[in-house]
Amino acid sequence: MNNRLSQDEIDALLNGTSSQSEDTEQPQGANLSELERDAIGEIGNISFGSSATALSTLLNQKVDITTPSVTVISKSKISDEFPHPYVAIEVNYTEGFDGSNLLVVEQSDAAIIADLMIGGDGRGADPSLGEIHLSAVQEAMNQMMGSAATSMSTVFSKKIDISPPRVELLDVMEEKGTDRIPEDDLLVKVSFRLKVGELIDSSIMQLYPITFAKDLIADLMTADQHESEAAETVSEPQETYETPQPEPAMQPEPQAKPELPKRQGTAKKAAPVQVAPVEFQAFDHNEAAQGSRNNLDMLMDIPLSVTVELGRTKRSVKEILELSAGSIIELDKLAGEPVDILVNQRIVAKGEVVVIEENFGVRVTDILSQADRLNNLK
Repeated sequence: MNNRLSQDEIDALLNGTSSQSEDTEQPQGANLSELERDAIGEIGNISFGSSATALSTLLNQKVDITTPSVTVISKSKISDEFPHPYVAIEVNYTEGFDGSNLLVVEQSDAAIIADLMIGGDGRGADPSLGEIHLSAVQEAMNQMMGSAATSMSTVFSKKIDISPPRVELLDVMEEKGTDRIPEDDLLVKVSFRLKVGELIDSSIMQLYPITFAKDLIADLMTADQHESEAAETVSEPQETYETPQPEPAMQPEPQAKPELPKRQGTAKKAAPVQVAPVEFQAFDHNEAAQGSRNNLDMLMDIPLSVTVELGRTKRSVKEILELSAGSIIELDKLAGEPVDILVNQRIVAKGEVVVIEENFGVRVTDILSQADRLNNLK
């Protein structure tokens, strides 16, 4: 009543403060220094910068991946970091490093990426991912991580390769897919902001053990040290020593050549050269040419593939997957229009479809000129 706290209130405040400090306390062993965090962020920035280019080419959309933020989390509190359903992509290093990491994307974002991969527009994508959608996401992540591994090879000055990624739905609350999460108690989470056109403005996260992060930093420092040593070796001036040149020996003076006596008399004129035009034998009387024509008979028994093309069309992957019995595919030919006759996939004539007893046939109506057939062969 006199603006004084009772002992019970003081104890409650003290207990609340202590419990809050315990909750905000960093996990034991989370000793990444500011320099190490910057190194991890720089590795992620370089690798995912090239991944954004690869993803943009696949999706035909503008893709931006911003500079990452690096935090250390405890596996016991993984549910606080991933409260919603996600898609987890596990990537193992087969060369260059010994370890793995986990890419985590929100399930709705993965559905949009999958829809764009199979030819959709990404709008109204179904969040419930089927087998074909997971395969599409797997291929997108494979291209991204392959490009990232190439960039890391340049940074670490050694060959780095990965295995094909494995995709699985991750729902920590339902304990689905949690076996993909690394078993270490402390994990490094590298979070990037992902923007895909006007469809996605979310985040994509990279998760790996803190021990693997330490190995990355150590290899990066070693690579930088080797580069600096090589640069110092090249920049060091090398001492040069001048070797004394031997004095030239005394050369005898050249003696004058004796003059040859001049011939007297007039020079003889050269005989005139006779030039005549060359004459070639006519091809009609050339026995070799006649033999070559006779050799053409040896080619007459060679079989050729004759195809009659009714028409063509183009369809997207999505439309092909939606085909079923009874579906109608419209071609680019009009009814009654001549069909193309192809020999070894080259158009040589046109014709009309006829019925011969119970089989289809084609009546040749027009044969392409020799010039047109030659153009088709180019």
